[in-house]
Amino acid sequence: MFENNYKTRHSMAIAALLALSGLSGAAWADAYEDAAKKWIDAEFQPSTLSKEQQLAELKWFIKAAEPFRGMEINVASETIATHEYEAKVLAKAFSEITGIKLKHDLMQEGDVVEKLQTQMQSGKNIYDGWVNDSDLIGTHFRYGKAVSITDMMANEGKDVTSPTLDLNDFIGISFTTGPDKKIYQLPDQQFANLYWFRADWFEKPELKAKFKEIYGYELGVPVNWSAYEDIAEFFSKHVKEIDGKRVYGHMDYGKKDPSLGWRFTDAWFSMAGGGDKGLPNGLPVDEWGIRVDGCRPVGSSVTRGGDTNGPAAVYATQKYVDWLHQYAPPEAQGMTFSEAGPVPAQGNIAQQIFWYTAFTADMTKPGLPVVNADGTPKWRMAPSPKGPYWEEGMKLGYQDTGSWTFLKSTPEKQRLAAWLYAQFVTAKTVSLKKTLVGLTPIRESDINSLAMTEAAPKLGGLVEFYRSPARLQWSPTGTNVPDYPRLAQLWWQFIAEAASGEKTPQEALDGLAKAQDTMMARIERSGVQGECGPKLNEERDAQYWFDQPGAPKPKLANEKPKGETVNYEELVKSWQKK
Repeated sequence: MFENNYKTRHSMAIAALLALSGLSGAAWADAYEDAAKKWIDAEFQPSTLSKEQQLAELKWFIKAAEPFRGMEINVASETIATHEYEAKVLAKAFSEITGIKLKHDLMQEGDVVEKLQTQMQSGKNIYDGWVNDSDLIGTHFRYGKAVSITDMMANEGKDVTSPTLDLNDFIGISFTTGPDKKIYQLPDQQFANLYWFRADWFEKPELKAKFKEIYGYELGVPVNWSAYEDIAEFFSKHVKEIDGKRVYGHMDYGKKDPSLGWRFTDAWFSMAGGGDKGLPNGLPVDEWGIRVDGCRPVGSSVTRGGDTNGPAAVYATQKYVDWLHQYAPPEAQGMTFSEAGPVPAQGNIAQQIFWYTAFTADMTKPGLPVVNADGTPKWRMAPSPKGPYWEEGMKLGYQDTGSWTFLKSTPEKQRLAAWLYAQFVTAKTVSLKKTLVGLTPIRESDINSLAMTEAAPKLGGLVEFYRSPARLQWSPTGTNVPDYPRLAQLWWQFIAEAASGEKTPQEALDGLAKAQDTMMARIERSGVQGECGPKLNEERDAQYWFDQPGAPKPKLANEKPKGETVNYEELVKSWQKK
């Protein structure tokens, strides 16, 4: 039924593209059309489009590329499997089909942000297009350095905007839309931060019986942090060994490193219940603890109405420290994000509360201790458990949305050629195959395709999650953060103080909140962000804010309610009923 609805919905746009067939007689068309046919047959399968529809879409690119043919275009992105596929395969296909020479550079995420900042500050063109996390949406719409894609499509880019782009098909388009309702970035890949667990261990009768005997309820997917903590203790302190191998009930990382900041800014506080209700991000207080008045950030300290150092954030940080030291392998305390990521695949971790679906491809490789002989995983992913401060209507976790971003400092012709490439690597002709390679879906049509249904048994719950209404509770950093690069770099330095035990979580977060407010005051004095720039509240007694509705919430008398779990199969069924 989905396929029929899909074809009906796009029939007019496809018909318009087929009308371009008359151009195939032109001298330039034959070679590029032959290249398009070759790539459709050899690489761009499966697709939600028929081969005829794919060719029609690619003919539009061939025609639209005419003014840019022979140009050399450079774009940049971080190094993950999806972008490696773009750089090694799709960039080559784009060049052969359009005649535009495309170079796609890969680098670490920190380097992307640093070079992007350099171009924004200097005005000198470094790259013609960037795949830049939508975490910078608040930065882009305030500084006026990024091109509004909404404006570009209506004006200078009107003739090079694909009639089958179908923005409504992008599941993350709300993440890249500013408070002014304009789209600033085009989603290119998405992955969520979920709960991961060894489903095979959770089903062992002897372990289920032992868990119930100790804790008084069933071993299953934890619904709250109390249950997660009990399960972590159970495997680390009571089970200890499975099949002669030392096992642990938790995995994390704690080295003083920029990646320790992501561990928290990627919505850790919201999982505990920090911030306010609201999707995709809490308003007026978001998951970073930053309060806004309209579009103006007004503070992150509790004394200014923020929640960066509020009870929910302190609780979340305390649990991070406790679990890291008590239930994770001892070496985890000295690991970075990239070092800790592969550890669960080695087969001695029972569960992980903070796990990115971008690891799915690496966790499904044949021969791994966490993969069955038939290629199905021994593990599953599920929605993250909720902390005691969490309320219905709040976001529950983080979703990374790497998105195409274009800067005003890029010459217009180069920017428009790069815009063509951005549309090409997200086009329906190629997007399903790209999704199957990198497992970072961006389109509703791809998620609901037959190909994804067939792949689902080997992906540990990825398809079921993205087809469920639950996915709406996962979102990137929102528009409250006025300067992501400058504020994000504060986090790891202060969190490291708590991770090492140098300071208590409250002391560390007091320092972080003060540092954020100092940075926002500096931005306020500069006046460069205009009417949506920071304007800090005067400080008041914390109790004043605790007495107001919403965040910051006062400390709970009981931060560990009874643990609650759910059977995984029943959880998936509940999604399907919604």
